[in-house]
Amino acid sequence: MQIALAQLNYRIGDFEQNVARIIDGIHKAKDAGADLAVFAELSVCGYPPRDFLEFDDFIEKCYQGILRIAEECNGIAAIVGSPSLNPADKGKPLYNSAYFLSEGRIQSVIHKTLLPNYDVFDEYRYFEPNRLPNEIIEYKGRRIALTICEDLWNISDDPLYVRNPMDELTRFNPDLIINIAASPFHYDQPVARFEVLKRNAMTYGIPVFYVNHVGGQTELLFDGGSMAVNAAGELVAELNRFSEDFKILQTGDPEFEHQIPFPGSRFPVPGSRIPLIHDALVMGIRDYFSKMGFSKAILGLSGGIDSALTLVLAAEALGKDNVKAVLLPSRFSSDHSIKDALDLAANLGVDHETIPIEESFMAIQHSLEPQFSSQPFNLTEENMQARIRAVILMALSNKFGYILLNTSNKSEAAVGYGTLYGDMCGGLSVLGDIYKTQVYELSRYINREKEIIPRNSISKPPSAELRPGQKDSDSLPEYDILDKVLYLYIEERKGPKEILEAGFDEAVVKRVLNLVNTSEYKRYQTPPILRVSPKAFGMGRRMPIVGKYLS
Repeated sequence: MQIALAQLNYRIGDFEQNVARIIDGIHKAKDAGADLAVFAELSVCGYPPRDFLEFDDFIEKCYQGILRIAEECNGIAAIVGSPSLNPADKGKPLYNSAYFLSEGRIQSVIHKTLLPNYDVFDEYRYFEPNRLPNEIIEYKGRRIALTICEDLWNISDDPLYVRNPMDELTRFNPDLIINIAASPFHYDQPVARFEVLKRNAMTYGIPVFYVNHVGGQTELLFDGGSMAVNAAGELVAELNRFSEDFKILQTGDPEFEHQIPFPGSRFPVPGSRIPLIHDALVMGIRDYFSKMGFSKAILGLSGGIDSALTLVLAAEALGKDNVKAVLLPSRFSSDHSIKDALDLAANLGVDHETIPIEESFMAIQHSLEPQFSSQPFNLTEENMQARIRAVILMALSNKFGYILLNTSNKSEAAVGYGTLYGDMCGGLSVLGDIYKTQVYELSRYINREKEIIPRNSISKPPSAELRPGQKDSDSLPEYDILDKVLYLYIEERKGPKEILEAGFDEAVVKRVLNLVNTSEYKRYQTPPILRVSPKAFGMGRRMPIVGKYLS
């Protein structure tokens, strides 16, 4: 049997486009001689649909989309993901389902058993878990175990359902496993995903075909990476990452029967995070703009490493003609920072201009002179400069239709080292899930073949340049220490005691954790952050603003 894996970039709620693209994929597969075309989990509506699932009209459009796709399944079958109604008078009103379509109609509907309800996932909010064993699909002389994402991972937060769906399905002696998924990217996920497929293939002695989403859905990024694994757990086929792809595989080919591993694999090895992060961020920017109907971005370019990296990624994603850089120097801006910013803009060929903020800063100081005359220069005046810059950037955004890109990194966001309604504003946070040390790694990766980001932006001590001689290290631990503490606390969810046991100074740990916890109110007001780590700020990390957790 020839199986087509169709890895597509869907748009949530765009039924006309999603259905049309699925039908195009079916025709493409049929013309190429495929017997079965496989599409991703909830492909008809896009993933994650979230509270759109609470609208009856939305669910009806999903069903009508399935019927329209089924009409095209003559001489070929398709597997398509969509919500389906739960006919029972108890439980959640919907199932997360996979439709098996052939001969112009719906032949089978398989419901997802294990619903994820952790980190960015919230499926138990909407869907009823399947509590009955699913059936095996028989087609073209093959017995197919059809599963949906976590059913293969055997992960569930539902205490009422602890059975392993694969153990149930393999009692029927299937010839192959097909898993349709909506598995968001983070930099360790491709390897983890392959290990899951490998484990299942080897455990049950059955080849596995896996189809994932690709594309950006605001903060959630899907890398694709659809693949096939033979019964020995060896990768025999893989689709591209961060772009649409299509591949036809034939069960019975030597790769499956004789366990010959796929040559020239692009599969990432542990430690290859930076290229993956780069590609994910470029795709995330591009898809956010295209799916929202935006075309042009603007950002403040300081000469520092964060704004430099953001500009490079934006130019790559949107094209240099669709990005504008604005230099906003103050009395504290160094000549070398201005030169670094101008050199980068020239290297990229992006439109740029300089708007000094000194006059605006002096005007506000003058307005507040009666109130501030007896007060020393402090953080207030630093924040005023950041907010003046934001006002100018947002004015240009409003007047000319730009979307402002936020340039803050994860280290800064974690400890509150940023100004609300100043450098924290924007329509999209590009680096908000990238620690400062990773910013440097990514910048060196950008420069791997030639100098794009000026060396001085990478080598000089980081500074906000909001007061004379300011350096980030005046306010924070050195980033190589800070980021390690933050990673243990945020990604690995280690408590204070565990972090101290890892060998960090007690005063540093207490200070850093206090900064993280007391800055939660700021993070509630930040733009969407492109997620590339296992634990990003935003929808995947939900902390109380007024909580206290230091001991």
